[in-house]
Amino acid sequence: MSAIVDKNTIRLTGSVQSSDFQSGEEGFTSTDVFYALAGFDDKAAITVHINSPGGIATEGAAIYALLKSHPGRLDVVVEGIAASAASLIAMAGKKVTMAAGSVMMIHDPAAVTVGNSDDHSKTIEALEALATAYARVYAAKSGKSVAACREIMKAETWFTPEEAASAGFADASSAKSGAIVAAFDYRQFRNAPEKLVALAASQNWGSSNPPKAQKTPKSKEKTMPQDDAANAVKSRMKAIMKSDQAEGREALAEYLAFETSMSVEEAIALMNAAPNPADTSQQEYHPPRTMTMNAAGLNRGGMSPSASERAGAGKRANLSANMKRRYGIE
Repeated sequence: MSAIVDKNTIRLTGSVQSSDFQSGEEGFTSTDVFYALAGFDDKAAITVHINSPGGIATEGAAIYALLKSHPGRLDVVVEGIAASAASLIAMAGKKVTMAAGSVMMIHDPAAVTVGNSDDHSKTIEALEALATAYARVYAAKSGKSVAACREIMKAETWFTPEEAASAGFADASSAKSGAIVAAFDYRQFRNAPEKLVALAASQNWGSSNPPKAQKTPKSKEKTMPQDDAANAVKSRMKAIMKSDQAEGREALAEYLAFETSMSVEEAIALMNAAPNPADTSQQEYHPPRTMTMNAAGLNRGGMSPSASERAGAGKRANLSANMKRRYGIE
């Protein structure tokens, strides 16, 4: 992952998707952010630094919801770039500051579907719903109408710090320079600034997996009658909460069930990959990302993932309770 906690700062670097340690491609997910937030008190003031070209659209929405649900003040600083799904994440900040030389990009989500006409129709419906949800977030931050934000998204609009502040998507620009933009093949974007295209070419940033636009996971479900939709949602939540993988990971299961649109299969796969607090065999295991954080002194005293999770168990329970109250879940 590249969601690093340093005192009251969370740094989100790379694509909005899982890191690939074989290729060296950095990334962060809602699970990474969930654990990062678990280490903070409810009233803690947090600053989130973002340098990301975007990634999976539903992950971006989940991370936005997580950051927005923090009871204390949470500000955002864009260093380098906040594009695609990462621009939505940036909207979670009470104050959004653009570092000198940084850029923000807002556009429509995209997906690839393989199947019959019903499958494609369902994907279209899902993309329209997701795009509308994104537009509402952008509208709430900027004061613009949802329709106006949809037009900005459809046009794939790029903003300098001053332009983002003028449009209402940022609150301030800083004279202090931020980090170089995150590595990504910016040639994949339709209207990417020439300097980013040239930089990607000169640095040979040709990625194997990154999205051309915000990705949504391919739906494995068939089209269902409208009157079955509510039951399907309830069944999905129950299946996630009652799965064997939820044992020992109750807070994560609650979050996946209530705060994301992940399928049951995707949620179970994610929980399988997450450390289990009851599994003592993991207490001394330090994967590459943990060793990197330990070496930099940024891993809360060098605790392993499971030890760190136990230390934040109470705070994580509060976070889950806040989410459930926010959405009226008993």
